[in-house]
Amino acid sequence: MTCVRCQHQGAKKFGRYGKRRIQRYRCTSCRATFAEPQPQSSLGAMRTSEEAAAQAIQCLIEGCSIRTTERLTGLNRNTILRLLIVIGARCARLMDRQMRELRCRYIQCDEIWSYVGKKARNLRPSDPAEMGDQWIFVALDAETKLIPSYFVGKRSMESTNRFLSDLSRRVADKVQLTTDGLHFYTKSVEDVFGMDVHFAQLIKLFGDYGQHGTERYSPSPITEVISKVRMGNPDPEHISTSYIERSNLTMRMAMRRLTRLTNGFSKKLDNLKAALAIHFAWYNFVRVHSTLRVTPAMEAGLTDHVWTIAELLSVA
Repeated sequence: MTCVRCQHQGAKKFGRYGKRRIQRYRCTSCRATFAEPQPQSSLGAMRTSEEAAAQAIQCLIEGCSIRTTERLTGLNRNTILRLLIVIGARCARLMDRQMRELRCRYIQCDEIWSYVGKKARNLRPSDPAEMGDQWIFVALDAETKLIPSYFVGKRSMESTNRFLSDLSRRVADKVQLTTDGLHFYTKSVEDVFGMDVHFAQLIKLFGDYGQHGTERYSPSPITEVISKVRMGNPDPEHISTSYIERSNLTMRMAMRRLTRLTNGFSKKLDNLKAALAIHFAWYNFVRVHSTLRVTPAMEAGLTDHVWTIAELLSVA
């Protein structure tokens, strides 16, 4: 073995170290010790195999919890969480890089509720700001079903502005935007898009059934739907939030941390953001849409084939 310090060709074995029993060497000339060279991995400093990493990410994508993934893959839960953060950061960069100059015509926006650590009613003054309710703002193209933009934050004017600002940078043409009745959108859309948008809100009024007694888990019926044109000249046939609301169901079914009435909720905001980045990258590039028969990215012209999980991890 050649010494990594003096390049002497006389290094000899000098025991092993670590759980993986990596071979060590000592140079007979300069007496330096060094480890056996390790093959390069696309996961950086992590020593988990790419096959095991892809299997773990596949489990998380399909709605498994961290401990269920641990039992299925044999990886330690701490390793799975590190994979979540590493792959999540890469998927976030992939989404940021690919979602540019999109030719979208009809955009639907909605928010889905989640929480980190504990619900808002259980917060204490000493708790970190990231704990409590978190809202996931999502935009969806009604034609290609592509999700070009999302944002995680509090349900506030600041979060709404940041979400819409990110969306505006990703679309190339004037779009028709439909949102729910959240009042922050009324001013934020004008501040971000100016007059260069066709904007309408779909306001749904719900009854009180399911809000008391033993019926609290039953959905409330919609009693009335009010369509309000806020700006421009939107097409009435495309004033809808049906596709984004169906996407919200996909999110809750595919991510364990969004499943209600479980202990699988996110304990850290970074974990929630990483899981969302992986989900949206998988949804856009890997998952074949049941109606389109292709992935949303293929329908939008961003790629020409269905990606695999391994390809997603390597490209990201």
